[in-house]
Formats: sequence, C-alpha cells, structure tokens
Amino acid sequence: MDFGHELRIWISAIIYAFTGMALLLFSYWLFDALHPHELRKKIFEEDNIAVAVVVGFFMLGVAIVVHGAFSS
Repeated sequence: MDFGHELRIWISAIIYAFTGMALLLFSYWLFDALHPHELRKKIFEEDNIAVAVVVGFFMLGVAIVVHGAFSS
C-alpha cells in the first residue's frame, strides 16, 4: 500500500476544507458588511429568526458554489 499517495489525498482534503471554510466566512463577513443592519445583533440579541434563516440560506448557497468550484 502506498501511504505517500494516501497522505497526499488526506492533506489535499484538509487544505480544501480549510479553504472552503475561509471562503464561507469571508463571504459572510462581506454580506454582513454590505447589509444595512447588523446581522449578528438581529440574530442573537433580537432573536430574529427570519434573518437567521436568510443568512443560513445565503451560507448554504455560497457553500454549494464553493463545492462546485472545487469539485470541477
């Protein structure tokens, strides 16, 4: 068994995972910066479930796009 090949696959998966998480967090930060309201305050302090759902679907959409970009 070639452990060098397995190690390269594992390391590339870790790199892709961290890159995807970084892109997802950056897109959330950008979405929050461009939005006229403070999303964190709306979600956690005012308990606005609608804003939380919108942000969740936004992050899901970005995750799908990142996955599509990495899997091609």
